[in-house]
Amino acid sequence: MAKAEVPRAKSTEGKEEISWRERFAALRNLPAFFKLVWGVSPGLFLGNAAFRLVRAAIPASTLYIGKLIIDQVVALSNGTTTHDDRYIWWLVGAEFGLAILSTALARGVSLMDGLLGDLFANQTSIRIMAHAATLDLEQFEDATFYDKLERARRQTTGRTVLLSGVFGQVQELISVAFLAAGLAVYNPWLLLLILVAVTPSFIGDNYFNQRSYSLSRSWTPERRELDYLRYVGASDETAKEVKIFGLSDFLIDRFRVLSWQFFIKNRALSVSRAGWGTLLTALGTAGYYGAYVWIIQRAVSGQISLGDLTFLAGSFRQVRGSLEGILLQFSSLTQEAIYLQDLFDYFAIEPLIHSAKTTRPFPRPMGEGEAALRFVFENVGFKYTNSERWALRNLSFALEPGEKLALVGENGAGKTTLVKLLARLYDPAEGRILLNGYDLREYDLLELRRNIGVIFQDYTRFKMSAGINIAVGDIDERTNQPRIEVSAQRSLADSVIAKLSGGYDQQLGRSFGKGVELSGGEWQKVALGRAYMRDAQLIILDEPTAALDARAEYEVFQRFGKLTEGKSSVIISHRFSTVRMADRILVLENGTLLEIGSHYELLEKDGRYAELFGLQARGYQ
Repeated sequence: MAKAEVPRAKSTEGKEEISWRERFAALRNLPAFFKLVWGVSPGLFLGNAAFRLVRAAIPASTLYIGKLIIDQVVALSNGTTTHDDRYIWWLVGAEFGLAILSTALARGVSLMDGLLGDLFANQTSIRIMAHAATLDLEQFEDATFYDKLERARRQTTGRTVLLSGVFGQVQELISVAFLAAGLAVYNPWLLLLILVAVTPSFIGDNYFNQRSYSLSRSWTPERRELDYLRYVGASDETAKEVKIFGLSDFLIDRFRVLSWQFFIKNRALSVSRAGWGTLLTALGTAGYYGAYVWIIQRAVSGQISLGDLTFLAGSFRQVRGSLEGILLQFSSLTQEAIYLQDLFDYFAIEPLIHSAKTTRPFPRPMGEGEAALRFVFENVGFKYTNSERWALRNLSFALEPGEKLALVGENGAGKTTLVKLLARLYDPAEGRILLNGYDLREYDLLELRRNIGVIFQDYTRFKMSAGINIAVGDIDERTNQPRIEVSAQRSLADSVIAKLSGGYDQQLGRSFGKGVELSGGEWQKVALGRAYMRDAQLIILDEPTAALDARAEYEVFQRFGKLTEGKSSVIISHRFSTVRMADRILVLENGTLLEIGSHYELLEKDGRYAELFGLQARGYQ
């Protein structure tokens, strides 16, 4: 997806106070925002603008017609008019027509705002998901990134409030221009008095809007934790542990403490805002009534007519209200524009792992049943962000074409990290990985991953149909029912699905209506079906049979042998009955290669593998 150039304000990440310069800088986000909204629906965008433009002229027109009506009533009662009484009814009809038109336009604007809002929310959500697909796994494991992602998600809804606000500003400015012209005819000083009347409340609201934004932003991590606690405390996925371990009070207490802390901070801000807001609004109201007294005095002395009094009083009141709204809305718009920066900041995040501009053709098997891929690790080292410990270091070995390689080691030895490097979910911090003699970075990233099938031990249990849960192994084949069924048969998932009333269409998981939950072993068979769906040259299984019984494990690996004919494969397992089927076994310890060889070669070495094998064997005696 091509990226639009976005004028970017200075980032406010981590700041608790936002300066006026940063607020004005944030307004540079508006053109890019309007471009996004325009792209959603040009017709609705133009219609919204046109309706608002017409509405802008109605207030002044209504007030002026009201002035004519009052003056005509006075003239008719005094007998000083040259018009008959039909003229006044024509004026009343015109005012009635403007009222109907204003209502119709308001409903039209509201309708278009709502439609634009829905379309924008949908399209922005799609863009967020599409952009997330381009980012690195390591970025998803970073808390700072998740804060940005969370703030971006919040911008998917309600952002047309910003569009409505800007259009509303323009509409109000045009209305003010008409009304101000009428006031200036009588006395230009009334306009200055209006500005003095609205300034205090504007300054106060702007100050508290800034404080409110700063509080909301600084509490992003805590608000994410509150959302997490809400989920953990009332979820089908966590209910067993919450009940068994009696976690409810702990979770509730943690939520109560955090939510109370936020409430205290927000309460102090709200109380202060209410107090100062009342005082500053009173000052503005005093200025308005000062002008109102002057207008009344002019009417009493006969310098203006009763209709003029009505027009001036109404114009002054509307201009004052409109200016207050414009100034306060401006403060709100700058705040919304700063929030909008969160969305653009997210879209500005670039992946570090990507395809080179010029890529090398991906290796293909020369014939039926032949393997084409040979991976070589050369002094590979990797450590995770914010970690001082190396997950892998000085790792060198080769995965030969068609070889079955097993990875063995204690938890944290680096086994899963190794296979993630193979799939280029990470890039090495040191050394390099070669594929058929060339650096892995020289190949197209999507092509590489299409040729690698990985089933991780923490596989995702999609709350979707059983068929889709298998088809995710090759989602483009989701309508290929025979292929899905063959994959299910090979992974033993067919016996699981046969028990479901809905078969392959059965909803899995209890999050949605008529959903059925599977056991751990049943889920694992479904997940293994994904490996059979994928026509990959390298198959990686991370603890593939951890939840299966001995008989199911035996059957899975009997079939797995056929799946991997002519392909390379990597298996991670703590069960030595599984790893002994591999051509070679690589033993990792603290991220380094300790031993490598076949099952019998490693037993003869009488090293760590032999020790671990002996411990597990004694456990079955």
